Amino acid sequence: MDDKIITVFGTGRAKAGEAAFDLAYEVGRELARAGFTIANGGYGGTMLAGAKGACEAGGEVIGVTCSAFKGKANEFISREIVTGSLNERLSKLVELGRAFIVLPGGTGTLLELAMVWELRNKGFLDSEKPIILLGGFWKPLVDVVASDDFESSRSVEQVDGVEQAVRLIIDD
Repeated sequence: MDDKIITVFGTGRAKAGEAAFDLAYEVGRELARAGFTIANGGYGGTMLAGAKGACEAGGEVIGVTCSAFKGKANEFISREIVTGSLNERLSKLVELGRAFIVLPGGTGTLLELAMVWELRNKGFLDSEKPIILLGGFWKPLVDVVASDDFESSRSVEQVDGVEQAVRLIIDD
């Protein structure tokens, strides 16, 4: 496995000009500039934005898609990995990543965050692989979980900016 792959999770609903889209573009661009390959779900929204940012900065993008979904991988994907189910898709994204950046999103992104977070909590995910929540979107969720299980909140790192996220990965 390539230890330069960073998995980025986020919403497929973000549109150009929206804050989440712009944030994902910046994440893709800055990760590529730092020499990382990004892996994401390969479709639209933040996946498209991150892939575009990485591609325009000369980086590589792995799109992990699912044959059960309608739609095609976006045009900025360098390499597509097609899986047969949502579970296989998520498992492949987790397997590929040496770190995880979680952007704002809905239930799909929540599922992705919950999976890496619980794998970390149960010791199935290498504790050296950071789970980075970018921006304040997930803070209320982390606070609620921490009210029941404070130790689990130590498994995720919340940062405000893209530079902080990239620095955490580089210093890892």
